[in-house]
Amino acid sequence: MFDPADPVHYRHPAYVPSAGRRHAVTDPARLVAVGAIADTTPAEMEAALDAATAAQTAWKRLDAKSRATVLHRIATRIEATDMRRCAELMSREMGKPYPEAIGEVANCAGAFRYFAEMARDEAGKVAGTTQAGSFQHARYEALGVSVHIMPFNFPILLMCWTVAASLASGNACIVKPAPATTLSTLKFMEVFEALPEGLIACLPGGAELAAALIASPKTHAVAFTGSVAAGRAVAMAAAAEMKPAVIEAGGSDPLIVTAHAPLDVAAAGAVTAAFHMSGQVCTSAERFFVVDAVHDAFVEKFAAETRRLRIGNGLSRAEIGPLVSEAARAKVMRLVEDATAKGATVVTGGKIPESEPVGWFYEPTILTDCTPDMAILREECFGPVAAIMRVADFDEAIARANDSAFGLGASIFTTSLEEAMEAAERLEAGMVWVNNPLIDNDALPFGGWKKSGLGRELSRLGLDTFRRSKMVIIDHKPVVQDWWYPYPDDWFYEDGGRKHA
Repeated sequence: MFDPADPVHYRHPAYVPSAGRRHAVTDPARLVAVGAIADTTPAEMEAALDAATAAQTAWKRLDAKSRATVLHRIATRIEATDMRRCAELMSREMGKPYPEAIGEVANCAGAFRYFAEMARDEAGKVAGTTQAGSFQHARYEALGVSVHIMPFNFPILLMCWTVAASLASGNACIVKPAPATTLSTLKFMEVFEALPEGLIACLPGGAELAAALIASPKTHAVAFTGSVAAGRAVAMAAAAEMKPAVIEAGGSDPLIVTAHAPLDVAAAGAVTAAFHMSGQVCTSAERFFVVDAVHDAFVEKFAAETRRLRIGNGLSRAEIGPLVSEAARAKVMRLVEDATAKGATVVTGGKIPESEPVGWFYEPTILTDCTPDMAILREECFGPVAAIMRVADFDEAIARANDSAFGLGASIFTTSLEEAMEAAERLEAGMVWVNNPLIDNDALPFGGWKKSGLGRELSRLGLDTFRRSKMVIIDHKPVVQDWWYPYPDDWFYEDGGRKHA
């Protein structure tokens, strides 16, 4: 049995060099190699799953307080560790500006502390009895081994959201990092030294490994963040194995600016909502619906704020880094070209920056005169582009915002309480932000509607993803019940129906 007070267990999990196919890791800003990773082999995957299964057998039997003690120890380790090397690796391998990389890893401790205590506080439910003398309740139990398929944009934070919930529930965890952020993920794994050996493992690889992990009879739940296409494939694969899955599949979030908007605040907030991490955020604002009465003034202020942004590699003094790959930039360019061909106006940006001819850079871009027939209002751009559509009023803005296959988040800027309350009620999205976009809270559910995903991360709902319920009925004073077999003769219909045969 694992004892959290026994220091012999606080060994870092063993990560041995893989025998699998090796890949160079390329800096998207400078297009130079910054390291190498190797794919996990099938034999290595099986060994990791066997170790996780063995470790989880003891972990799930721990009382909630002991598991919480270990999770708090992980949080303390995160807070006390110099994360500069991890953040530097993240910036080099996927281009994220360093302040955002260091901020991401520094903000992970809260999820472990939250779920450590939530699992202690929320372990079941006592129901009102349906029969005298019966104690009727539900209890929550661990699923087994969970698989965490991570994206490149927030590789550490989003991993911690689901890993913390899964560990708190009594599970073991297998992390499959995005190929673009494997180096920083492996570096971060050092914080898990307080866990029993084998309880968590990081297995580098691509889609083939993800599919094998989902299909394996040794895994029991799946957490995924990524594109809609990949999310659909993961959801179908998990459903085929009857495994619960939480799917965060991105979106094309709307941002509404009403006639009552505080324009200076709206313009500044829109810059972050649209261009944070070069627009490579699942909840980035991509579709803007601006009421006619303030359209021109807002666009002028928005453009002025956007032109203040600096472009450069993630380790320079810049807010706008490169996109993660050549394919990612090509998609952004295709959507901008389609929009301009159909009548959109480029207010600022719309091209590769002259100052950064090397790397997958693209200028933060504002388009106006956008119309519903443009692909940029139908597809997820996932790049630094704000597509603005002029609308007549608040009601049209809501209708246009909801006219989408996606429903992750939605933002609105207004000083009207009526508009704020109406937007919160009428917007078809899993999250709504009024005057302050992109905020999350460990205690509130994170996830989308429509094609933007299934299930929820964070909050108690995020905890429930990684545990199963068991109804328990206990009669502590056993008696023969009057409804048990055999039934009394007078319970039958007309003498057993013989009179009506």
